[in-house]
Amino acid sequence: MNDHRPTRRTVLKAGAGLTAALGLSGGTILATSAAANAADDGFGLRIVDRNENDHRMKYYRFATDAVEWDPAVNVLLPDDYDSGRRYPVVYLLHGGGNDQDFITFDRLRIRELTAGKPIIVVMPDGGHAGWYSNPVSTNTGPRNWETFHINQLLPWIEANFRTYAEYDGRAVAGFSMGGFGALKYAAKYFGHFASVSSHSGPASLRRDNGMVVHWANVSSAAIELGGGTVYGAPAWDENRVNADNPVQRIESYRNKRIFLVAGTSPDPVNWFDTANETHVLAGQREFRAVLGHAGIPHEWHEEPGGHFVRPHLLAADIDGMIARLRKA
Repeated sequence: MNDHRPTRRTVLKAGAGLTAALGLSGGTILATSAAANAADDGFGLRIVDRNENDHRMKYYRFATDAVEWDPAVNVLLPDDYDSGRRYPVVYLLHGGGNDQDFITFDRLRIRELTAGKPIIVVMPDGGHAGWYSNPVSTNTGPRNWETFHINQLLPWIEANFRTYAEYDGRAVAGFSMGGFGALKYAAKYFGHFASVSSHSGPASLRRDNGMVVHWANVSSAAIELGGGTVYGAPAWDENRVNADNPVQRIESYRNKRIFLVAGTSPDPVNWFDTANETHVLAGQREFRAVLGHAGIPHEWHEEPGGHFVRPHLLAADIDGMIARLRKA
């Protein structure tokens, strides 16, 4: 039996190799507070702040028993949303880090990349190091991000926007920690998403003596859970790791569009990003090999550089989602 207790050396190595919770730095859209809704909407959510003044970008913040503090979401609508048509939707998941409250992807020109394109982009809060999971333990109140996203936010979106509430109407994508979250959600909730994309996201939890599991535990304990962990420590919750590990859920990706991106060479700006991407690349290659052995088609890109989003590949990814999903 493998000993999953991290040594000081392996923890420090994980910290250097997967710095900042595999995070994406960036700002958030500032929203002017409007009148908040007082009543629960039937999905376990209560709107406590909102801004719907922008023609395309809508902002909401919720109170929910699933997460102790009030998580937010930005919803980016198509230019012609007022036409009355229904649209496919992509759930775009952010990376981790202390400065990341919820994703906007605005620094990657998400408005520009989706201008004139028939797709709704939902960008939810996922916590500083939430790992798109319900943690094994927490000392800071509920941090059940998986429950919030799948059981509450997804049906709320479909009740309040003109989406296709079906498999062929939904995609999930993300960067870094969010890329892992996308792979995880697509496998665990097989009937929810017809397209999955991981931009520099881990795809193998157990390789290198479970480095990604160790880092999920270390980062979540430090900046998300007040010493609690996503997967349990010193002993892991093995069933949970098995359920979340993309390379152990290969058949769950059959008949989906799969889009993978990883960097291959040092980042001249940030050596930490280079270390992050070294482990990401190895895990994605393992994942791709198992997909190939199973005869599951997938699109993959390896490009020079470290751990960051490549806007031209994000643009190509969005076009691929639109081609795969049900048409508006």
